[in-house]
Amino acid sequence: MNKYFSSYALYAAMATITVACSTQKELALPERVPVPVVPANNNDTLSLANFTQVFNDPNLRSLIDTALRNNYDLLSAAQRVATAQANLMMAKNAWLPSLNLSLSAGVDKYSDYSLNGVGNYDTNLSPNISKDQRIPGPTPEYFAGLRSSWEIDLWGKLKSQRQATYARFLASEQGRRLLTTQIVAGVTGLYYELTAMDNELAIIQRNIGLQETAVATVHIQKAGGRATELAVQQFTAQLLSTQALAFGVKQEIASLENQLNALLGRFPQPIVRTVAKDAQALPDAVQKGIPGSLLLQRPDVQQAELELAASKADVKAARAAFLPGLTITPYAGFNAFKAGLLFQSPASIAWGAVGNLTAPIFNKKQIRAQYNISTANAYTAFYGYQQALVNGYQEVASALNKVENQREAYTLKNKEVLVLQEAVSTANLLFTTGYANYLEVITAQKNVLEAELALVTTRRNVYQGMVSLYRALGGN
Repeated sequence: MNKYFSSYALYAAMATITVACSTQKELALPERVPVPVVPANNNDTLSLANFTQVFNDPNLRSLIDTALRNNYDLLSAAQRVATAQANLMMAKNAWLPSLNLSLSAGVDKYSDYSLNGVGNYDTNLSPNISKDQRIPGPTPEYFAGLRSSWEIDLWGKLKSQRQATYARFLASEQGRRLLTTQIVAGVTGLYYELTAMDNELAIIQRNIGLQETAVATVHIQKAGGRATELAVQQFTAQLLSTQALAFGVKQEIASLENQLNALLGRFPQPIVRTVAKDAQALPDAVQKGIPGSLLLQRPDVQQAELELAASKADVKAARAAFLPGLTITPYAGFNAFKAGLLFQSPASIAWGAVGNLTAPIFNKKQIRAQYNISTANAYTAFYGYQQALVNGYQEVASALNKVENQREAYTLKNKEVLVLQEAVSTANLLFTTGYANYLEVITAQKNVLEAELALVTTRRNVYQGMVSLYRALGGN
């Protein structure tokens, strides 16, 4: 018997060593591509200081607070973080032994030609046992006690799984931060769209007033024989076109208000906002260059980096699955084949422990497939991280260029508006004195309206560029 046992132990040990030596090689990812950014001496707070002019509107701040409280996407993201936190709790305690209270009852009818059947028969004939020790047939089985199971983390598999879960928990936090930044940027962008539309509507209504005066003037001149019906029709047509344009802007305002209310998690209602004339100042110029630390603080970049760390830990856990596992399963309690004898201490007390060392052999293809999946996911996470850096760089660069170019365009457009406003005054004066015809007046009024609307659009683009830059830098 000892000979057979020794041979079996030798074969088991050889199989364990063979499996342990056949693990997969460690993960080797490509080199990371360096990102061209400005040196660290370009203070990150320099860029953040510009945003104080964008977010200083009290009405805007109130809307942002409402969105952060009520936005349903953000509320869902908070629940995803809670789910990740629960998964982390499970992973942190996976190395601890399980302990369960066990109450079990069963019955067995052994064959007369089985080991247990013959053994029970002989036992009952023995003069060395008492009446209570006689085994009934069929044989009941009762147990009341504690059972435990403890997986020993020999190769760090549970530790790697815990590291992967922790990284994904942090990634979920970054995902919520990313969504928060997008919501803040979305609310701010729509808010400045609304103020721009308000400004456009005010410009259109002011021009409607000027054109109504022009129509009244041309009617007087027609009555005095100084203008024709054609002039009256042209001025009237221009007035009607501008009045129709006002209704188009009102529709855009209503649509933007509905979009903003949806982002705030509420049904359509009026949006309280600053009057357009109180929001004329442009944000300060942004210094050129992309701060490296701000770029790396983008939530999508940090989320991708954490997902990469989690994928690397998954590969380590998948490698450890090729190695033998040790599980210890102890138990202690009351055990008897008669219910009345179950709690007669100490005779019915039973305890034991089993150490189970297992190594994968025939299911190795499944483990290899899981390792291949983990490796592929790690490469996917690596490429996703690299793409997040590329996306972040181009978004910041585009936003910086947009702010700079639109500021320059605003300066020129502002000069254009001043010139055209003087041209309208000149055209009206020349028309009333007979030195200009009505077409020149209409053209001058049309040009100044278009230039004023273009100036509003350019100013709006400066603010949208700042909002894009805020989002591209990851918010704060």
